[in-house]
Amino acid sequence: MTPPVPSRRGLLFGTAAVSAGALLTGCTSNENNEKGGAQEPAGGTDDKPGKAVTIGFAGPQADHGWLNAINEQATSRAEAYEDVTLETTEGSNDTAQQIGQIETLINKKVDVLVILPADGKALTQVGLKAMRAGIPVVNLDRIFDSQQAYRCWIGGDNYGMGLNAGRYIGEQLKDKRNAKVVELAGLDNLELTRQRTKGFDDALKNYPNIKKVARQAAEFTVESGQAKMAQLLQAQSSFDALWNHDDDQGVGAERAIKQAGRDEFLMVGGAGAKHAMDAIKADNTVLKATVLYPPTMAASAIDLARALGQGKGVGGLAEQEIPASLTLYSAVVTKENVDEYLPTGFS
Repeated sequence: MTPPVPSRRGLLFGTAAVSAGALLTGCTSNENNEKGGAQEPAGGTDDKPGKAVTIGFAGPQADHGWLNAINEQATSRAEAYEDVTLETTEGSNDTAQQIGQIETLINKKVDVLVILPADGKALTQVGLKAMRAGIPVVNLDRIFDSQQAYRCWIGGDNYGMGLNAGRYIGEQLKDKRNAKVVELAGLDNLELTRQRTKGFDDALKNYPNIKKVARQAAEFTVESGQAKMAQLLQAQSSFDALWNHDDDQGVGAERAIKQAGRDEFLMVGGAGAKHAMDAIKADNTVLKATVLYPPTMAASAIDLARALGQGKGVGGLAEQEIPASLTLYSAVVTKENVDEYLPTGFS
């Protein structure tokens, strides 16, 4: 399903994007939290203590900057609440091990579970087991096969990432005749990669002067980013824009670009790493923007879990229950708005 088209300012510069945390903090109050601070997840927290809630958090192994940021966001958000106790597991990419970790949390009778599954399909049954045991599940990002396995899903918008990357590039090149763009994708066997590419291609259809002339699939690693970018540069003597799906593999891509001595194009990254935001702010490389896939979703998942445990709704909405799903907006971070997003940049 195609997401609604945001305003031009919200689309290109992200200032209209609303953090999920901003909706999930009050639950029964719309008062603003004025404490803020660079280390606090975007959106603030509802500091008024309520019913004590024990939240079980199970995520995959933090073998990528974004996944590490997920763990940090969940932990720091829970620490901001006096009434929340967080029971965490050791992250694992082994599905059997993660299932065992979640079953341990179920046996501990935690009040709510937040699960980012290593494999949504493989972990669906343990999600169902938790729900049948009366423990509501907040399914984070990688979705279970059955809606019965979770009470609420919260995650990023992969199609929207590609859509907004394509629209940003399109606006930069709309007055250039016969503009050429290339794409450095992630793992092609992942549905999220295919969604990002589809969004990008759909956006470029609105700009008949722009043609995508090449695409390489990397593996979300620095090494693969460098190798595949070198191939793109060798195959294409010149082009006008590059979209790279992931800021981690973008480190390697930038190395290849520097080694080749190329600077005739602009580059757009993906996910929102701090090193990418620092480069955008410095404005001294080809990297001019990055499209967010916000790890703050983990902080918002803790907000949702707390609200479920306390029987609250969502502040700012008329409904008495939390939503069944919440898709985050993929804002475009540029030099003009980078200071707003730097606190959420991950290492």
